[in-house]
Amino acid sequence: MAISRLAIPVVVSHLATMMLWVVDLMMVGAVGVHELDSVALGRLWIMATLVFSMGVVMGVDPLVTQAHGAKNERLLGLTLQRGMAVAVLMSVPTAVLWLFTGRFLLLTGQEAALCAQAQTYTLVQIPSIPFFLVFVVLRQYLIGRGKTAPPMWVAFLANGVNILANWALIFGNLGFPKLGVVGAGIATTVTQIFMATALGGWIFFAHLERGAWAGWTKNALDVRGLIQILRYGLPVGVQIGLEYWAFMWANLLAGWLGAAALASHTIVINLASISFMVPLGISFGVVTRVGNLIGEGDPRRAQRAAWVGFVLGGAVMTVSAAAFVFGRWWLPSLYTRDAAVIASCAALLPIAAAFQLFDGVQVVGGGILRGMGRTRPAAVFNLVGYYVLALPLAWWLAFPAGYGLPGMWWGLAAGLAVIAVALVTWVWLRGPGRVDARVVQVGPAT
Repeated sequence: MAISRLAIPVVVSHLATMMLWVVDLMMVGAVGVHELDSVALGRLWIMATLVFSMGVVMGVDPLVTQAHGAKNERLLGLTLQRGMAVAVLMSVPTAVLWLFTGRFLLLTGQEAALCAQAQTYTLVQIPSIPFFLVFVVLRQYLIGRGKTAPPMWVAFLANGVNILANWALIFGNLGFPKLGVVGAGIATTVTQIFMATALGGWIFFAHLERGAWAGWTKNALDVRGLIQILRYGLPVGVQIGLEYWAFMWANLLAGWLGAAALASHTIVINLASISFMVPLGISFGVVTRVGNLIGEGDPRRAQRAAWVGFVLGGAVMTVSAAAFVFGRWWLPSLYTRDAAVIASCAALLPIAAAFQLFDGVQVVGGGILRGMGRTRPAAVFNLVGYYVLALPLAWWLAFPAGYGLPGMWWGLAAGLAVIAVALVTWVWLRGPGRVDARVVQVGPAT
């Protein structure tokens, strides 16, 4: 199946990328709890700001996928160049926000010493921002053309670079000074520079740009072309940001319920994040398949691909949901031996099972809309689903209604259900087979 062939390498790539963060925590945790907490806090602010910029540069998705389907070589090359320009542009506000890491964390009531160390950890990563965003553009360019293996292998190699750099810089090996938290930040910068350079080099030396490149041109900086990417990307950035920030607030709610509740919530959300990588990969496959078929001028097959994507997303998360239910006692034991925390997790995981099903459907729905170039509805659905329904309901169920952590998770699940139903309904009424979803034309690009 076309979507599965596209999705599997993307799933592996995202899991490998996620392991970069897991390895960082494990290696910094060996230094001390204070250092671990500092890195965790710094990473919280890094991701809270970076996800928006990541979403913006993903505005290249409908242009790349549809231009590839239409065999518009010139527009493919221009979109890649403009995407890299937007990546550099978005690096500036992101870097400015990182300068205020310590101040933001202080506002959330964190310890001053932890905030200061988190600030240092974040500052040394500022040079990596444009490289990481360019890597995202290169990855989306390749995925949109059905070339999913190179980003996967680069992510694998990056894990090796990350481990070696952490070992040298955190602990003072290979002649380097022992830098601790600062070393972890520098290692991340080195790794992300490697990722962009390695993927760019792979494209160049393996000639992966063939059929999708007409040479460098001044038109890459054409304001209208840059605005076009921003027009598609800004709603994606808002959509992804709203989702990430909603779960940040959920973490705060869990913390108000006590240390045991926070530990249980952290374990369950980590399990959910791991399983989420599979439908996330499917959503990238759907972006490519739907966009390619629209570019080829075949909206009926694009609509069918959208429904196949929904089915695949729901099916894999049904398997994950079953694993959560039947493994509700065993899975938490992989994280902790605390009997109270395990019992709390066992009560949450059946609720997370329902949460998983809706999460799989909604992420695929977002991919369908990106392939179509209709990115605004998903942002609106996330705003309503998370901030009008999920978070207020989660707070009410957890505190005034007295249901605690299970109530909070039921609130989150209800919000995701609304988002999933809204996206399925939108695709049914206004999917690629219902309206003209083309955002590019076969003719020459300007």
